[in-house]
Amino acid sequence: MRMPLIAGNWKMFKTRSAAAEFAAAFLQNYTASDVEVAILAPFTNLADLVQAFKSSGVKIGAQNMHFADEGAYTGEISPLMLKDLNIDYCIIGHSERRQHFAETDEVVNQKLKAAFRHGINPILCVGEVRSERETGQASAVVTSQLNKALTDIKAREAAGLTVAYEPVWAIGTGLTATPEQAGEMCAVIRQILIDLYGEETADQIRILYGGSVKPDNATELLNQYEIDGALVGGASLDPVNFLNIVQF
Repeated sequence: MRMPLIAGNWKMFKTRSAAAEFAAAFLQNYTASDVEVAILAPFTNLADLVQAFKSSGVKIGAQNMHFADEGAYTGEISPLMLKDLNIDYCIIGHSERRQHFAETDEVVNQKLKAAFRHGINPILCVGEVRSERETGQASAVVTSQLNKALTDIKAREAAGLTVAYEPVWAIGTGLTATPEQAGEMCAVIRQILIDLYGEETADQIRILYGGSVKPDNATELLNQYEIDGALVGGASLDPVNFLNIVQF
């Protein structure tokens, strides 16, 4: 049985002081349970959050990283640097990285390999834009993204993967895939993983849903059979809202 994962993606929000306030408020009411919780924060907050949550069981992760260990890549953060901070997770291939920073499937593949090489658990994001959904291409797009991202990734590595299905048209728009749409696509993803790695490995991989997840829709979404948790955006910025989702 896969343990559900509720991961909060803070995106480019929260100064160090704001992050400290969140941690204090969240921990005041948080009790560890059979749901894993992770906070994926800006680089400037990672060291502080690792310290703040060190005894809570809450995992801390980054939102991006470079695929090289070091080099002349001004402004980038390497997997070695993240590992040195004792973070657990890193988002790879978020649609905002693809859209605004021209990340290709090939770059995503390189980053996945780097994450596995350094023992960082990657959360691989896949999802279609609205026009692709409306023209019936959603499954083909997600299948292509997964196959390219996982090129030359071995089964022993893939067992530590988390996949987040985030329809791009539902990110930050207030629109949400219906529970049925989300469940159907997560089932497609599960089958792709089975085709690539076999049932035993595929069964170890968690599949999350992301895209305008809020306290009032989390339970219905997370009760879908193939959905193992959520990648939460805006609602994760408020400790009360995030805690309500964690306690779905």
